Amino acid sequence: MPAKPEPQLTASEKTKAAWLIARMAKRAVAGPEVDQSDLERKLDRLLDAARKREAEAQSLR
Repeated sequence: MPAKPEPQLTASEKTKAAWLIARMAKRAVAGPEVDQSDLERKLDRLLDAARKREAEAQSLR
């Protein structure tokens, strides 16, 4: 499956993404047996919402 293009993020989305990535890093320090799937799903949903917002903005132009 081809990689999805990275959307332009708003300041709020950038902050949320940074927070989630920082939490994933903290869990990674705890060890490889720690589950991070919940944070990965949240980050994926954030990026999907940004892609959708960007696509809607492009269709209005």
